[in-house]
Amino acid sequence: MSRERVDHEEEQTLQQHAQLLAELPRAVGTFQKDLYLYQGYWLNSGSILNTMFIQNHFNHHSTDIFLTSFMKSGTTWLRSLMFTILNRSRFDFSDHPLLRKGPHDCFPLLDSYKPKDYVITDNSPRLFATHIPHKLLPPSITDPSSGCKFVYVFRDPKDVLVSMWHFLLKLKPKEVHPLSFDQMFKMFCEGVIIGGPYWDHVLGFWSAALEFPDKILFFKYEEIKRDPEGHVKKLAEFMGVPISVQEEESGMVKKIAEFCSFENLNSLEINKTGDHKADNGVVVPNQTFFRRGEVGDWKCHLTEEMKDQIDRITHDKFNGSGLTIGGAPPK
Repeated sequence: MSRERVDHEEEQTLQQHAQLLAELPRAVGTFQKDLYLYQGYWLNSGSILNTMFIQNHFNHHSTDIFLTSFMKSGTTWLRSLMFTILNRSRFDFSDHPLLRKGPHDCFPLLDSYKPKDYVITDNSPRLFATHIPHKLLPPSITDPSSGCKFVYVFRDPKDVLVSMWHFLLKLKPKEVHPLSFDQMFKMFCEGVIIGGPYWDHVLGFWSAALEFPDKILFFKYEEIKRDPEGHVKKLAEFMGVPISVQEEESGMVKKIAEFCSFENLNSLEINKTGDHKADNGVVVPNQTFFRRGEVGDWKCHLTEEMKDQIDRITHDKFNGSGLTIGGAPPK
């Protein structure tokens, strides 16, 4: 497609976006910036524009693999695992790309797609990460006939809430007053948070995974933590690069799990001092993406009443879906 055609189509999308923002319901989000209710999900202006670019202009390959999740559900870890599994025959652990750049620079974030300046490697399969809800992705990608595959990681909403709050505090502009945990809790429970409602995001991919299990691999973060080596093998199989008998006997699975562990990644110099340039031009220190990575960290932040409220919402939202987060039933 010619550059002139791309420019014209991008300009059309920009005009559609501007008109749409004037019509959509809006609410105040984090950092005192407006969120808009777009096709059932709360997104900021930039996220809506990039989603429209993807819907209107992104050209998929049948071998593309997408890592998907609600934000702060474990994608930093899964990015490392998927990249390392796919490229295990190309890179030695002593001279691995993850030693020189952070996980967020190993494969692109689809959410920042723009027709003119989005860089995609020629590798096959191509890896993309995204927090875009299943409903908002173009049918050309989500239709089983596309050939595309999705890995979805789901995490206890209480830990997602806590991790998200800490992450946003680190990204807060200096001129903006800090968001209290009580404020964050209220916004999360009401679903008025970027990418929210959280429960709808999860259920969108869960329902699709039930219908097309060969196209969507649905993981629970807590289960990966309990058995990382078992999930390395599941990922490799799903991605079309299964672990061979020889590799398993040589300890490859354990090497990948240990190399990509939170403890190892967090200790790497690149993740202590390096930076990641976000799609909006903001430079984010790599260490921002590493906090604790623990299961149950919510116990240090939520009152019993808060815990019960989120559990009740989760129970009501997931009721009848077959999806649970485990633990005791809500009070």
